Amino acid sequence: MAAFHTTRTTYGIATFANRTIAFVADLALDITAWNDARVTRNALNGLTDRELADIGLERGEIDSIARSNFIR
Repeated sequence: MAAFHTTRTTYGIATFANRTIAFVADLALDITAWNDARVTRNALNGLTDRELADIGLERGEIDSIARSNFIR
């Protein structure tokens, strides 16, 4: 009769592969967030002060808005 151990954790290469994949996925998310902030910052910098005032922003707030998750 065969017995299976269901309480063992994964060892060796599987754990390394999972951590590597998670690292790459996190890196991809960070790059995507950086690019979104860059695009947002460029779009807002392209507006005039009057257009920024129309949407309730001032030029000094652009960096904080681009870094926040409010727009995304």
